[in-house]
Amino acid sequence: MRKETQRINRGTKGLEEELRLVHMLSKRRERVRIKRVDHIGIVVKNIYEALSLYDKLFEFVRLVRIDILHEQGVKVAIIPIGEIEVELLEPIDPETGLAKFLEKRGEGLHHIAFEVDDANEGLKSLGEKGAKLIDRESWQGLRGRTGFIHPASTKGVLIELIQRA
Repeated sequence: MRKETQRINRGTKGLEEELRLVHMLSKRRERVRIKRVDHIGIVVKNIYEALSLYDKLFEFVRLVRIDILHEQGVKVAIIPIGEIEVELLEPIDPETGLAKFLEKRGEGLHHIAFEVDDANEGLKSLGEKGAKLIDRESWQGLRGRTGFIHPASTKGVLIELIQRA
C-alpha cells in the first residue's frame, strides 16, 4: 500500500507542476521575442591555439573574422557555422570581467546569445519579470545593440540579447 501512495503522490506533484507551468504560460506577456540563437561565446586563453584546435577537430574554421575591441579588452574570432556563429573570446585586459571569468572558471562556454527585435525592450521586460540584469540598457556591440542577463537568473548561464544592426 505504501508504494501505491508514493506513486500517487509523485503523480499528483507532477500534475501540480504541469498546471502551474500552464497557468504561468497563459499569463505571460510576450514582449521578449527570441528570433533565434545568434551565437555561442567561448572564452579561451589564446584565440590562435583555439582556432587551430577547432579546425583540426571539426574542420569548420574557414571564414574567420578576428577583431580586437580595445574598449572592451577582448580579441574576438567569429566563426560562421550554418545559421549561427561561434565566438571565441580572448581577454587582452586582465581587469575585465572576461579575464576574471577565465581566471576563475577556465576555458569553455561563456555565453549564449539570442537575437531579438529590440534589445532594450527585452532587457526591460526581463527586469520587470525579476531577472537580474548586467545591463539595464543595451549598448553598441560588434554586431548590433546588446545587453546581458546575469547567470544567477538563468540557472548559471550568461545570456546575451542582441538586436542585429
